[in-house]
Amino acid sequence: MDFVTLGVQLLNAIQYGTVLFLVASGLTLVFGILGVINLAHGAFYMLGAYLAYWIAAYTGSFWVAVVGGVAVAFVVGLLLENVFIRRLYGRDHLAQVLLSFGLILVIDEVRQLLFGKDVHSVLPPEGLRGAIQLTDNLSYPVYRLAICVFCLVAAAIIFLVITRTKIGMIVRAGAENREMTRTLGINFDTVNRYVFAVGIALAALGGIVVAPISTVYPGMGDSMLILSFVVVVLGGIGSIGGAAIGALLIGLTDTFGKVFFPSVSSVLIYVLMAAVLLWRPNGILGRREI
Repeated sequence: MDFVTLGVQLLNAIQYGTVLFLVASGLTLVFGILGVINLAHGAFYMLGAYLAYWIAAYTGSFWVAVVGGVAVAFVVGLLLENVFIRRLYGRDHLAQVLLSFGLILVIDEVRQLLFGKDVHSVLPPEGLRGAIQLTDNLSYPVYRLAICVFCLVAAAIIFLVITRTKIGMIVRAGAENREMTRTLGINFDTVNRYVFAVGIALAALGGIVVAPISTVYPGMGDSMLILSFVVVVLGGIGSIGGAAIGALLIGLTDTFGKVFFPSVSSVLIYVLMAAVLLWRPNGILGRREI
């Protein structure tokens, strides 16, 4: 493998890892902070992709689809938290699994009624449809580079909000000791509602960003849900930094695994997870139990 091809594969790994982090960070917030196992997270990723297709087709603008899709997903998250999810706090995981599985079925039925079973395509923004010529026979799509930059900027914003703002401090305090935080007068009902809505919006944003390169099709969120849970466990439950490290490790493992070990590439991610958990049972940056 020459250096140019190696560089292309490295860019592919970073692009895959950053998108995976974008989706998994939403699951980290919901699972790690609210304590809710949301099996419907992948369905919201799919919802974002379908919203991108629908809004872009209606308005002719991918950027309007990004803003509109995230806004719709955020509002849906607020409504779901207010009607359903708030009843799951403190309950056993079986109730959470059953409710979130029911949400998967509902979202899939709504998707089928509105869009059918056809595969749809979404065009990238007009200025990002070209490719950079690397060699005589090798080029790299501009939109994939744009995904890397966009997701890295989004990741930086997430880290700044979590680590440098009052909202982030409240969220981290609630993750550490919710009862103590409540005694300080913080209304966690409001915090829960917005944390869940942001988690759903991040999942949808991942689907929107990926739609132009993966197409939009039924069940596209299933594999992303599994990988997101792997990222959360690998990085440490509730750790945004751990999710970032885990997502990049999975991106590198999956991309280079398909290049060097194609016959077993689908297994390598889980081998990686097993190895990390043997080394650190609570994840890379997970809190150790005392």
